[in-house]
Amino acid sequence: MVMQFPNLGSRRAIIDRRAISDSINALAQEHRGDPIKLRGLIVKELKAALEHGREEVDRRLEARPTRGREAVTAFAFLIDQLLRLLYDATTHHLYPAGNRSTGERIVLIAVGGYGRGEMAPYSDVDIGFITPWKPTGWTEQIIESMLYSLWDLGLKVGHSSRSVDETMRMAKADLTVRTALLEARYVWGDRALYEEVAVRFDSEIMQGTARAFVTEKLEERDERHRRMGDSRYVVEPNVKEGKGGLRDLHTLFWIGKYVNRVKSVAELVDVGLLTESELRQFQKAEDFLWAVRCHLHTITGRAEDRLTFDLQLETATRMHFTARAGRSGVERFMRYYFLNAKAVGDLTAVFLAHLDDQLAERGRRYIPSIFRRPKKLDGFVLERGRLALPSDDFFQVDPVRLIEIFAVADKHGLQIHPSAMRAASRDAMLITAKIRKDARANTAFLDVLTSPRDPETVLRWMNESTVFGRFIPDFRRVVAQMQFDMYHHYTVDEHTIRAVGLLSRIEKGELAADHPLATEIMGKILSRRVLYVAVLLHDIAKGRGGDHSILGAEVAEHLCPRLGLTAAETETVAWLVRYHLLMSATAFKRDLADYKTILDFVEVVQSPERLRLLLCLTVVDIRAVGPGVWNSWKRQLLGDLYDAAEEVLRLGHKQKGRSERVIAKQEALREAMGMDEATFAAFSSRMPESYWIAEPDDILVHNARHILEAGESSLSIAAQYYPQRGATLVTVYATDHPGLFYRIAGAIHLAGGNIIDARIHTTRDGVAIDNFLVQDPFGGAFHSPEQLGRIKAAIEDSLSNRHRLITKLEARPLPRTRAEAFQIVPNVLIDNKASNRFTVIEVNARDRPALLFSLANALFQSKVTVHSAHVATYGERAVDTFYVTDLLGGKIESRARLQTLERRLLEAAGGETSELLERA
Repeated sequence: MVMQFPNLGSRRAIIDRRAISDSINALAQEHRGDPIKLRGLIVKELKAALEHGREEVDRRLEARPTRGREAVTAFAFLIDQLLRLLYDATTHHLYPAGNRSTGERIVLIAVGGYGRGEMAPYSDVDIGFITPWKPTGWTEQIIESMLYSLWDLGLKVGHSSRSVDETMRMAKADLTVRTALLEARYVWGDRALYEEVAVRFDSEIMQGTARAFVTEKLEERDERHRRMGDSRYVVEPNVKEGKGGLRDLHTLFWIGKYVNRVKSVAELVDVGLLTESELRQFQKAEDFLWAVRCHLHTITGRAEDRLTFDLQLETATRMHFTARAGRSGVERFMRYYFLNAKAVGDLTAVFLAHLDDQLAERGRRYIPSIFRRPKKLDGFVLERGRLALPSDDFFQVDPVRLIEIFAVADKHGLQIHPSAMRAASRDAMLITAKIRKDARANTAFLDVLTSPRDPETVLRWMNESTVFGRFIPDFRRVVAQMQFDMYHHYTVDEHTIRAVGLLSRIEKGELAADHPLATEIMGKILSRRVLYVAVLLHDIAKGRGGDHSILGAEVAEHLCPRLGLTAAETETVAWLVRYHLLMSATAFKRDLADYKTILDFVEVVQSPERLRLLLCLTVVDIRAVGPGVWNSWKRQLLGDLYDAAEEVLRLGHKQKGRSERVIAKQEALREAMGMDEATFAAFSSRMPESYWIAEPDDILVHNARHILEAGESSLSIAAQYYPQRGATLVTVYATDHPGLFYRIAGAIHLAGGNIIDARIHTTRDGVAIDNFLVQDPFGGAFHSPEQLGRIKAAIEDSLSNRHRLITKLEARPLPRTRAEAFQIVPNVLIDNKASNRFTVIEVNARDRPALLFSLANALFQSKVTVHSAHVATYGERAVDTFYVTDLLGGKIESRARLQTLERRLLEAAGGETSELLERA
């Protein structure tokens, strides 16, 4: 049957097949004896039609930017007409056959998504040529000529050419082929041949294989989800293949079609796999997702299905999402995207439950479940091992049960039946202010949140049913809310639920290898439920247009008493939410060797218990940001800060603890090096106290060996992999002079490295011992022999003035980065109170290659000495902190000089380095 395309308005406005056919016939009459020229003219005619049709579809999409189904069916209609015109022209004019034999029959079919009558503007044209038996000379000519013509049209064609028997054989052997043929549609050619294929596919392939097909498609879906990040809340989702994307909807249709032989999504209602409201939900989500995918194709001019940050901006604009209620247009667009992705997930669960029930009635079940003996379930019942409702009005009789069902599921380790989940979603609106204040409800919620079992899974169920947001209205405000930056990989609600799950796993000892300190501390924490509530609330106020830490603390002060926390617990939760970024900011952006840094941190923390709670909250907050964000470098910095702060708290703020640490480190180094006391005394007296505090024991040993081996040399460079920090340690031992730091930074960039931390020390006799941690620009390893050799050679060349560093850097092209999709206004903060000895400068800017070099060069031009540098990157945002003095070793206090320094750093941070480079 020929596909009927509804709602296309004037089809002839897209393509007028009759007019084009008449034109091709006229060309054929004119160039009857020259098939090569004729084919070129036919292609030219069709190309003009394709371009006109594409423009018309684009125009319609622009006029109705959220109607994706209209666009994809219109484009599929356009391709259908082009294929029919090309088929007729090829068989009638280019390779006409008089009396064709029974073997010289051919049918052109559409398969896959195109077979369904849906096609994004730059998707592959998936077609199949089917012949009765082996291809004859004539059918081969037809297929070859059509394919060449389609390629000349600029179309990307996915094609196959098979006999009927080969088609059946391939469908049996290959799930992908079977799925493509499941949606096969007649386009043009021998209709009887198409009917034969359809009948044989049904009888030979589909009969009796539904169970295997469902199992394989669900396994295929799960593997695809794992490949795509296994969350529908990743902030750069794949609209086609990602979790909650179009492929998930199509999988439901394929399963329904295979099991029940339906021909359209609407027929899934007739066979009981969707209700009318679920069908509308399916169609709404599909319409939106198709619209997004069409806009992506149109913007990029290619088959682009990943919604990257730069494309999010443009797509949001094209779909008319504007700023409102404190959210930008792109954030509102992405929130709507995630809500639709969530709807797809809800539909999947419901659909599979319907299918399970349907097939169970036949005595066969395709979806596995766990059978358990009934227990005391607070009025709930078990249905084939899953928690279910004894009656449809069970929640309506007592809405507190909407929270209790999740507590019961957690307590007994049960899954919730999809019908009960559907009822919870339907009845969630019954959660009123009265229910939120109910002690029973709050106890049940707190039981889930602080569960020793699997709170992450149950909270996610609660969120997907919308019960979570109804019970905690402040949480509903962050559901599906993306953070438009490169640092956060998930929406706020997904990040929060993952953080709770990570805390639970740390408490159970499952992540001891990654988080040894947090695992140890969890056993000492006295305020366990305070910590879980703080993790839940730490980002609760994001997207409100103010400081989310301060606003979140206010939310905690109101919410915690309702949850049953005492006044003291409420105060601690509010404090943790208020200061949940303090520990990471201090560890990653400040010099931990500067004693005032520790004292300032401890002044805010004030107690060992708060320190323990803050460390655990900081760890799970960073780890839940996304894959690759947590690393051994961050673990060590947080551990160093924790140890230093704990020591101060334990000693009652007495500074003698610092000198004791220095003495202990010196003694450990002397033993490791095997030095006698006199030799070691001469060595250690060269080093300032800050050096002993700043460097861990293994670096002290590494540096000592390096210095002893260097002897009287004026320059010695070492580079080796440092697994404790997941980076390469580059040590430079050289006579100190102005500009040393910026020259080393520039050389490391020239060698292809990226500095993630720098500790700069000067011995009392004027020699620099500088330690740099280096990774590749993507946070990966930088430790192959070739890379290590290159970095040492680059530093040596730079410090020996063998070339003009600036010239080499200007000649090196800077790669374009994803960070360029974001606008970040550079900001320079200069603080003379953060340290007793140094002026502390913090620069916030968009991350880019050679940023650290540009800033270091600006400091050199300003005639300041850099004593330590701390590099932190949060996605597209870089935060670089420098501890500096003037050339005489004093703080920079002249107002005019501070203003000049700020201006130069702003120019460097904003990329306006030409003036600085000229002066260099």
